[in-house]
Amino acid sequence: MAFEQGAQATGAAQDGHNLRRRNVPDHSSSNGSLTQASQEVDDKKSQKPNTSLLKTLDEWEFLIAPLLFTLVSFFTRMYKIGLSNIVTWDEAHFGKFGSHYLKREFYFDVHPPLGKMLVGLSGYMAGYNGSFEFKSGETYPAELNYTFMRLFNSTFGALCVPVAYYTARELNFRRSTVWLVTLMVLCENSYATISRFILLDSMLLFFTFTTVLCWARFHRLQNQSFSLEWFFWLFLSGISIGCVTSVKWVGLFCTALVGLYTAEDLWNKFGDLKMPQTTLASHLVARVVGLIFVPLLVYMFSFWVHFLVLENSGPGDAQMSSLFQANLKGTEVGKDSPLEVAFGSRATIKNMGYGGGLLHSHVQTYPEGSQQQQVTCYHHKDANNDWFFYPNRNQPLYNPEAPLVFPGDKSVIRLIHSQTGRNLHSHTVSAPVTKGDYEVSSYGNTTIGDEKDHWTVEVVSDAASRDRSKIRTLTTAFRLRHTSLGCYLRAGTVNLPQWGFKQIEVTCVKQNNPRDVYTHWNVEAHWNERLPAGDPGSYKSPFLRDFIHLNVAMMTSNNALVPDPDKQDDLASQFWQWPILHVGLRMCGWDDHIVKYFLLGNPAVYWGSTLSLFIFGGLVSWYLIRWQRGYDELKPSEIDYIHYGGLYPVAGWFLHYLPFVAMARVTYVHHYYPALYFAILTSGFVLDWVTKPLARKSRKLEWMVYGILYAVVIGMFVLFRAIVFGMQGKHQQWRHLKWFDKWRITD
Repeated sequence: MAFEQGAQATGAAQDGHNLRRRNVPDHSSSNGSLTQASQEVDDKKSQKPNTSLLKTLDEWEFLIAPLLFTLVSFFTRMYKIGLSNIVTWDEAHFGKFGSHYLKREFYFDVHPPLGKMLVGLSGYMAGYNGSFEFKSGETYPAELNYTFMRLFNSTFGALCVPVAYYTARELNFRRSTVWLVTLMVLCENSYATISRFILLDSMLLFFTFTTVLCWARFHRLQNQSFSLEWFFWLFLSGISIGCVTSVKWVGLFCTALVGLYTAEDLWNKFGDLKMPQTTLASHLVARVVGLIFVPLLVYMFSFWVHFLVLENSGPGDAQMSSLFQANLKGTEVGKDSPLEVAFGSRATIKNMGYGGGLLHSHVQTYPEGSQQQQVTCYHHKDANNDWFFYPNRNQPLYNPEAPLVFPGDKSVIRLIHSQTGRNLHSHTVSAPVTKGDYEVSSYGNTTIGDEKDHWTVEVVSDAASRDRSKIRTLTTAFRLRHTSLGCYLRAGTVNLPQWGFKQIEVTCVKQNNPRDVYTHWNVEAHWNERLPAGDPGSYKSPFLRDFIHLNVAMMTSNNALVPDPDKQDDLASQFWQWPILHVGLRMCGWDDHIVKYFLLGNPAVYWGSTLSLFIFGGLVSWYLIRWQRGYDELKPSEIDYIHYGGLYPVAGWFLHYLPFVAMARVTYVHHYYPALYFAILTSGFVLDWVTKPLARKSRKLEWMVYGILYAVVIGMFVLFRAIVFGMQGKHQQWRHLKWFDKWRITD
């Protein structure tokens, strides 16, 4: 089997002396000579069965050990999993998203769809019909088998344990270290706790683990390039990258780690002058296909299924283009809307930028600047989104009895807000946030105003016709140029402060960039009693356009998840608190009648893994200083071991941790969990390295040391088991677990 092979890291010495041996009982004496047998024949016979059994266990350890670890893992993730019958923590979000898949209603969320589709699948398998609202703290109805849905999720968490085992083997750790790394994942309280609920984190962790395993195995096959197994692990790496990215964008950090390794690997091959150029080109093409195209296809496929399943109108419609919404079943967008817009028509106007909203105004005014009525973009249906198309002030007043006039390309129009009667207006006052643009406001009324209420229509394209003489519902993309100032109406990705209800800022941008989609608009809904109803839904929205549109909308919403200074979030935490286990998280209410869960890590795992990061830095610094002073004490195989067994896990930790240092968005303790895995791998390397002399000197002493470490890790998990399996009754009975004030297990 692949996992049995003792392949070396790239560049390692090939002589048998440097190859890592199987951990079998040593039959040689300290000076290398064979010991002589001196026991009686019948004694030997009595020991043969035992020796044979140990040998068999040793040979099949690579199957027996992970199987046992996995069985215990399923127990720790599933024991008493249905004890709490209330919606716990973010089950309120992801359970509800699963419901949308079962009802096939389109919704919007900041995360990619794969994990939520799997939640929906678990609900389908549980016989759930999608009718429950998943309100936080609400009791699950009897007909909803929430226990099965949790078990489905916990399976991903349980399977992380055998994946960690095989990853540690592929990183060339000794058996004692492999077991320790596996135990650290198995007995990590936070991993066990978060895997027990209807959340995305167990799936994110599982695909993170599989990506690292695929990378490690692929690296060990470098001397078998272009073999069937080599291609298998290359493409499996690509599939795993696609899956982890399709659950949460945090998976991009794991992708970056594989990308870093690939860039280094290709650079080394580029410097190998003995390698034929055709071979080098083949390596490049294989990696582009396996590690770029395959992940992208997996990621896009998850969205294709997402669009295919969610065929009905739902709460997330407004985030998508008008044409996309018009093709949803049960939608009001474009329904019975006349195809061609005329003066006197009432319409909603949608920004065509990625994640764009509807042109909106409300009676609240800007607190500074002109202090006129605010104009924003809003993503939800509202009467304040309606505008009337009117002729400009140099034309006769609109007469509902006169023949219809259809504005089109180059027409100068006014837009009048239907609820307040004010004109869409701009002037040379700076915008409230984007100071380089002009402010856009609502001003005056149908009779009071000036030329700064005038906008010139510039048709960009039309999905239904080449005729630009008219504006058509859904299909016509147009820009609005301020006739007096020459600027263009724009709604970007900037959110207004709280006084603007966090809605999108609308400005008049001075630069004329026809390709700026945030200056493109279309009529989404249209009402005019004098015009016949049309069928705008007959025009289809292209998948690629919808895919890009939704991803940019997700990015925009993600960037808007910043801490609100006016509100206190007791669950949020800071990046510096995570590695030192400074804080935990209450996952539910803390009343005596509620089964309580506290998201907190295993102190031995957290503190040990964090300490190992510093020790590794010290080891590398020590050897670099020694190397600079002329010492040559490391063999090539040992340098490779440090490089791939230690440096890459540390790089993975930095890639998963440092982005949260720079992020402005609100953060929680579970954001550290992918980085924690790389810290665990780093601790495995550090212990494997520093105990290497001990292992050479005495195997018994080595196992005694590791036995103590095993006991500490397991003991800590057992001590804090209540926060994993659920705390029933008064919380004061767990006061002994509150080691620090921030560990709010009890008040």
